Amino acid sequence: MPKNLQQGLFDRIVDEENIYDAYKQSLKGKGKYKNNAMKFALDETYNLRELRRSLIDETYQFDGYEEFPVFEPKERIINAPFYKDKIVQLAINNILKELYNSTFIYDSYACIDDKGTHKCVDRIQHLMRKAKWKYGDGTYVIKGDIKKFFYSIDRDVLKILLPKKIKCKKTLRLLFKIIDSADIIDLLGLPLGNTLSQICANIYMNELDQFCKRKLGLKYYVRYMDDFFIFVESKDEADRVLKLVREFVEEKLHLKLNKDKTKAFPLAQGLNAIGYKIYVTHRLLRNDSKKNIKRKIKAMPHLILEGKLTVEKAEQILNSWKGHAEHANSHNFIQGLISEHDFLYLVKKGNKTVFRIDVSKLEKEGEDYDIVQEQKVAYV
Repeated sequence: MPKNLQQGLFDRIVDEENIYDAYKQSLKGKGKYKNNAMKFALDETYNLRELRRSLIDETYQFDGYEEFPVFEPKERIINAPFYKDKIVQLAINNILKELYNSTFIYDSYACIDDKGTHKCVDRIQHLMRKAKWKYGDGTYVIKGDIKKFFYSIDRDVLKILLPKKIKCKKTLRLLFKIIDSADIIDLLGLPLGNTLSQICANIYMNELDQFCKRKLGLKYYVRYMDDFFIFVESKDEADRVLKLVREFVEEKLHLKLNKDKTKAFPLAQGLNAIGYKIYVTHRLLRNDSKKNIKRKIKAMPHLILEGKLTVEKAEQILNSWKGHAEHANSHNFIQGLISEHDFLYLVKKGNKTVFRIDVSKLEKEGEDYDIVQEQKVAYV
């Protein structure tokens, strides 16, 4: 890695090893089973060589997007690039994150290596404690949310921000080609399915981070993508800071704060953030997280018995949720789930406990689920 990260930026993007690494990344999860991925893999050596050649001689063309809905954690429309374009974006992202990640503030946590939701929650609670120690019981929280963030990003603003850091003309032309591809979707925004949308969103919101930390001198500030949290000494200070932040977001970034989700309130109320209700002294699971896992568990016996869900997949869902739950005070809730559902139990695996499903006890709960569903239909 050259000391000057600008040196040979485009060459590092199109480096044969980087392109191959991006290809391997694209095969993770279920991606390798998609039709266009399997077709590409039939002659991967030739296809990767041709893709790399098109990037080098700048004949590469973006193929467009395929659209589909997702329903977790909320319903959204995803516009995902076609397979070869995904490889290109992964190759670019591998290099851009080396250039940009060190320039982001310490307290930016989304889509950055070795960060993520749980570290963000830890940091939020740490800053809550520091703020209370410094400011006392009068401490106020500003919770901010950008309205329809990805759909509202001004691509012209983004194209002004990128050359501030990226000096390589070839790299900029390639980036602008991908950014401009969103013109076929809408006049504003970045496609949620683009790998590059994540780092571009951080580059965009880094302007707010720098404004809050450098210009306003806010010590207790954390951001997770389009959500930001600020801890200040009083209600008056919260009102003043929020006014300045709103003006910056609207005038410089051409975005708007979500009126319903952006508010200032006393620290003692606790903070709903990143899937938890966070207090200075402890954390709780949010009610929607509890409701969602209860709903899924109730449906599992029926789905497994009908062959619509495997036991392995059900256990994966349960233990993924358990990993999230264990970052809060959730012991009693987890024990309550086990008491309520006979087919659930915990076993020791290494230094942790994991959910397991007793298949022999599924039938009774599956029957109960069917009866409830029939009653609902009859009622309707």
